Amino acid sequence: MPRLVKSIAAGDRQHVLRFETPETMNRDRFFWFRDEEFARQTVAGLNPLSISLVKEWPLRSNLDPGKYGPQESAITSEIINKEIGGILTVEKAIEEKKLFILDYHDILLPYVSKVRKLKGKTLYGSRTLFFLTPEGTLRPLAIELTRPPMDGKKQWKQVFTPSWHSTSVWLWRIAKAHVLAHDSGYHQLINHWLRTHCVTEPYVIATNRQLSIMHPIYKLLHPHFRYTLEINALAREALINADGTIESSFAPGKYAMEISSAVYHHDWRFDMESLPADLIRRGIAIKDPFEPHGLRLTIKDYPFANDGLLLWDIIKLWVTDYVNHYYPNSSVVEHDEELQAWWKEIITVGHGDKKDEPWWPILNTPKDLIGILSTIIWVTSGHHAAVNFARLKKLEVLIDERNENTKLKNRNGAGIVPYELLKPFSKPGVTGKGTPTPHCKYFYWLDDYVASFNEDAAKTLLFGGLKLNQNHKEDHSSVDDNKVRELEERLVGLVIDLKKARLNFSQIRCSSVGCVMLAFVAGIVVRNLFSGVV
Repeated sequence: MPRLVKSIAAGDRQHVLRFETPETMNRDRFFWFRDEEFARQTVAGLNPLSISLVKEWPLRSNLDPGKYGPQESAITSEIINKEIGGILTVEKAIEEKKLFILDYHDILLPYVSKVRKLKGKTLYGSRTLFFLTPEGTLRPLAIELTRPPMDGKKQWKQVFTPSWHSTSVWLWRIAKAHVLAHDSGYHQLINHWLRTHCVTEPYVIATNRQLSIMHPIYKLLHPHFRYTLEINALAREALINADGTIESSFAPGKYAMEISSAVYHHDWRFDMESLPADLIRRGIAIKDPFEPHGLRLTIKDYPFANDGLLLWDIIKLWVTDYVNHYYPNSSVVEHDEELQAWWKEIITVGHGDKKDEPWWPILNTPKDLIGILSTIIWVTSGHHAAVNFARLKKLEVLIDERNENTKLKNRNGAGIVPYELLKPFSKPGVTGKGTPTPHCKYFYWLDDYVASFNEDAAKTLLFGGLKLNQNHKEDHSSVDDNKVRELEERLVGLVIDLKKARLNFSQIRCSSVGCVMLAFVAGIVVRNLFSGVV
């Protein structure tokens, strides 16, 4: 949109549809060539949710060898030891938690033969290994590309490593391009569409079906669910539809939604969707009561995790005091018929194909409710911000300080764009930052809410010392009745304000619907431009 407006204003019709030059390109024209940037993107790029710790060696596939060929990876200890350069052995690197992986092997391999039958398409299964350097940055060591048995040929696999040889250097770059194609597809199909938009629908529907508009949990969740169903409906019409943008833009082609469904079936779990649980599952964090947020990160300079955990603590603090006010004991939770019906519908209807899974949280106590609500709000705010555009004033200041810290090399350096995807606030327009909420004022109010605590509690929260538990009220002052009533009035007023200012472009930037509205306006302008109206 900025480029479109500038071109029209300047009368430059020839270049009206060109995109703005990426900021990274403005800073370093050849940034996309560098291995350091390739690795940095896994922790500070648009898809920072796929990097995982290597926990077992040698690497093996879990797919049927009768269909997909030998399970053993072609990445051997000899290859990795050579790339590490004698600093550590593979076994020692795994023991010290310094070996990480992007693993798209088992996810993509079953679709390779199908995708290759599509015109102009190719696909591999891929594994990419990274080494955590003493400076705290990741260095790519090896990429394995695999093709399953097909067309009468046996399984093919090859390992590519960094090289300066005239041929090998380009083979390495091509291998990186394949991995980036896999990563961008997984980013949009799984970490964005599936884990934020798709699985949220049952929460939205159950909230409107089972909770009255006066129910406190309805009022808590409603601001986070505004426009979700509208955006998803538009996505089904123009993005994920047959022959739509997703199928024509990403490597899997017409199998894009099938892969998304397969990952949901095999991997998605509600109890793993909170930020701490996700980091622990991927081996990125270890529980440690003496560390900030109760977690010790295996990658210390991990911008998404570091900034995200601050936002997670703020969300959980807000939810904890809100829930404890309305649900002072387990009996109130257990006997709230609307609340129990809400959670039952989410499990048995919304996610009915997973209703018998043992990992669903029970809903018997205020603590159970706090965990459930914190997870839902995190997914619709912080998680979505991290994978979709690339809030709390104190949080923004802290993020700026981190981006200026020259010791944090994943967010500071020549040619490196500061990590701002989880910054609370955003100026008007498409800025690539700002945690998405249906109304900017909502997070301003949260900021005031956090500031309403005593100074020590606020410092503890924002600088990593907060430990939320059932004894939270003993450690921090709880919200008094006047504060809760004030927040209630503001939340009720939010609905009225939104109805009055739904098309106010100064507010639309805070909502996903803003993107759709801008695209709609752009379409009208472009159509009129070429028809001679403008």
